[in-house]
Amino acid sequence: MEYMYAAMLLHSAGKEITESAMENIVGAAGIKPDNIRIKALVAALAEVDIDEALKTPVVTAAAAPVAAPAAQEEEEEEQKEEEKEEEEEDLQGLSALFG
Repeated sequence: MEYMYAAMLLHSAGKEITESAMENIVGAAGIKPDNIRIKALVAALAEVDIDEALKTPVVTAAAAPVAAPAAQEEEEEEQKEEEKEEEEEDLQGLSALFG
């Protein structure tokens, strides 16, 4: 995450996102730079128009967890109903044994 922040800092400052600039920023934050991660990020960002990416709306997954509890409750109710039916079947079987 810190590498993305460093890249965003460089971009907002109007500087070119280079490996050495990234190393300097990450190092200044007191983090030992990982040259492999920096190299990969710089290569990946070379093909990205950051201004356009920032304008694109971000899709959040916030709606999914809201719907999940309702579905989970329904599933739990179905399981309880199934257990109740099984219990009733078991009781019916016992009554047949004892007449």
